[in-house]
Amino acid sequence: WNKLYFAHHWPVTVCKMNANDCHDPPKYWTIHGLWPDRAEDCNRTWHFNVTEIKDLMADMRHYWPDVLHSSLNRTQFWKHEWYKHGTCAATLEVLNSQKKYFGKALELYQHVDLNGCLLKAEIKPSSSYYKMTAIKEALTRFYGVTLKIQCLPPEEGEKAQTIGQIEFCFTKELQLVNCTALEGESNPMQAHLKPGTLELSVCNDTLPTYYPSEVQ
Repeated sequence: WNKLYFAHHWPVTVCKMNANDCHDPPKYWTIHGLWPDRAEDCNRTWHFNVTEIKDLMADMRHYWPDVLHSSLNRTQFWKHEWYKHGTCAATLEVLNSQKKYFGKALELYQHVDLNGCLLKAEIKPSSSYYKMTAIKEALTRFYGVTLKIQCLPPEEGEKAQTIGQIEFCFTKELQLVNCTALEGESNPMQAHLKPGTLELSVCNDTLPTYYPSEVQ
């Protein structure tokens, strides 16, 4: 693999995609995962062991919660992320254990401070719509690179898309880079939360964009 996607999702939109088990989603961007491109499930024998990240637990619950299943003792989501992505990321020395992988993701989360950046740009959850180009410009101005922004397309009768996920791209040296897809690069990063029928896709620059403050 060549680069890492560091995905944040907007819990309110995640709940909109899965109206099953969502209670009171956090009103801040949370971590979805840290994903090497082009690699998944690299080492199924490397079992997830929650005691290895016990020091990180308070931060994990806060910044990397399982939005869909809010009970605090659930570790399914992290286990899934470890098997699918962590075992692949572990070819890098800075990510080669559960503690390092989850700990580094938490560090990157603080470092990029997406919540703070959006607030500074006056982009807040709202019942009015944003222009996607304005959101992109604000993020590019702030980070100096192009991020990948994913939305839920408008449902029938709606005219606006709903912002759902923002991905940062990092080199193997953990430097921010543009997320523009390279030629021929497959995109294994479709939202793998198995939503009913709703799927995130790259946002449309011309559609009004909804950044919801609560689950409708």
